[in-house]
Amino acid sequence: PLMHPHAVIATGKHFAGHGQPEAGTNSGPVQLSERVLRETHLYPFEQTVKKSGLMSMMPAYHEMDGIPAHANQWLLAELLRGEWGFQGSIVSDYMGVAELHVLHKVATDMAQAARQALEAGVDVELPDPKAFPTLVEQVRSGAVAMTLIDQAVARVLRHKFQLGLFENPWVDPAAATLQVDTAEDRELAATAARRSIVLLKNEGNLLPLDRRTLRSIAVIGPNAEKAHLGGYTDPQPPRTVSLFEGIRRKVGDQIEVRHAKGCVITKEDGNWFADTSTPGDEATDRRLIGEAVQVAATCDAVILCLGGNEDTNKEAWAAGHLGDRDSIELFGRQNELVSALVATGKPIVAFLTNGAPLAINQVAAQVPAILEGFYLGEETGTAAADVLFGDENPGGKLPVTFPRSVGQIPAGYAYKPTARRGYVFADKEPLFPFGHGLSYTTFAYGSPRLEQDSIPVGGSTIVSIDVTNTGPRAGDEIVQFYLRDDYSSVTRPVRELRGFQRLHLQPGESRTVSFPVTPESLQFYDRNMQRVVEPGTFTLLLGGDPMALQTTVLTVAG
Repeated sequence: PLMHPHAVIATGKHFAGHGQPEAGTNSGPVQLSERVLRETHLYPFEQTVKKSGLMSMMPAYHEMDGIPAHANQWLLAELLRGEWGFQGSIVSDYMGVAELHVLHKVATDMAQAARQALEAGVDVELPDPKAFPTLVEQVRSGAVAMTLIDQAVARVLRHKFQLGLFENPWVDPAAATLQVDTAEDRELAATAARRSIVLLKNEGNLLPLDRRTLRSIAVIGPNAEKAHLGGYTDPQPPRTVSLFEGIRRKVGDQIEVRHAKGCVITKEDGNWFADTSTPGDEATDRRLIGEAVQVAATCDAVILCLGGNEDTNKEAWAAGHLGDRDSIELFGRQNELVSALVATGKPIVAFLTNGAPLAINQVAAQVPAILEGFYLGEETGTAAADVLFGDENPGGKLPVTFPRSVGQIPAGYAYKPTARRGYVFADKEPLFPFGHGLSYTTFAYGSPRLEQDSIPVGGSTIVSIDVTNTGPRAGDEIVQFYLRDDYSSVTRPVRELRGFQRLHLQPGESRTVSFPVTPESLQFYDRNMQRVVEPGTFTLLLGGDPMALQTTVLTVAG
């Protein structure tokens, strides 16, 4: 069917297993069993293909079991197109086809690289074809069948017909410019940022800050004066609001806001496209830390803007453009800055801006209140100020786990029963678990209820739980539903997320939240790699605190 005239085709990437490479480096080999691949890494792609009709897919750079993804017939032809029924096109990653020859060494030349990719199912080589131009001569010589070319061309032409590009091939750049950065866009950006902030710690209810009692605030840290937006933000939006600017706007003339940089993370200050990532020098950082201490000493409270930037966590797309780190500690002398400011005795709130979880052990131990923002977008400072001063009650939950060290990686919540025996001299629990997030109010949960506590194999039921806002202010709570297969023919994770709902509750308000429990919720791959639901008991876990969930038991009868 013809799409909307302004529609675009979305591309799923990087297919598949890209998130768990050897040594954690971009493009590194991926060592995953088919079971782990199917249950964890392929699952979101499968759901997107089957349930949303995804129309384009991009293979990853890496190899699995010795076969690069761009030449992997099992992955692209048998699984994606055959088993899942994918009807769209497959486009290469940047130079991914050429790398079959240049890096992977599975093709002796560009012609062979093109042949392997085309036969696996790649339809388009991006961005500047190096291998596919050889296909003209390969067809003429009989090395490549014309039917393969026709097949790839047909998939691309189908998209162009669906998009109406033959009827209306032109766009209006001027009209597009008028439709971005509107007042509605800015408010949407601010709303998304407000709802994304996670309150990790709030010792002594330091937050929200009270504007009635504060006379001065120090906004300190290397991430105070720039709203970091993450990679591939090009061009930059016409306006951004930094933490410092957002706080200053929020308090106006009511509170004096002072600033100090504190230290340097990188001299590039977050230039994703730069090939260099240069640490701050010691002499400059020592001076900046001293200046920060002097500024903090004159103020009633400190907002400490820490984390990372686009230099400390970016795509390592070439040997000359690295971006992966061998540590998850705060980079540079940020921990030294923390210690120096803690020594002043001033109340400190840490606000984190970062592209990946960090081992903020020292911050968690020494700083009473911590907010996690990740990359909040162009309205970073607007949203941060709203949360810091209580005009917005934070309701976000962590979508990832914060490990204490690289030794805890992988640190996901859905680990196997034998995975966390622990290390000598270290706590085996993560610093902050997946699903963690506090609020300026409190929530209480009742006991979970099942419509039927016993169902047959292939049956379904519903689990419900009552949630009450027991605190003094309105707030959002994210109710999480996990389950555990208690005993099974193949080892299963200690728990798996099966649903979540975000609620807004007034003080004293209660709401019943329900989740379906279906065969899809209960199934897994058995020893024969078939999806099954096995008879037995399943523990259902519900709540807002992943470390204090309410439980009930469902029996699946054989």
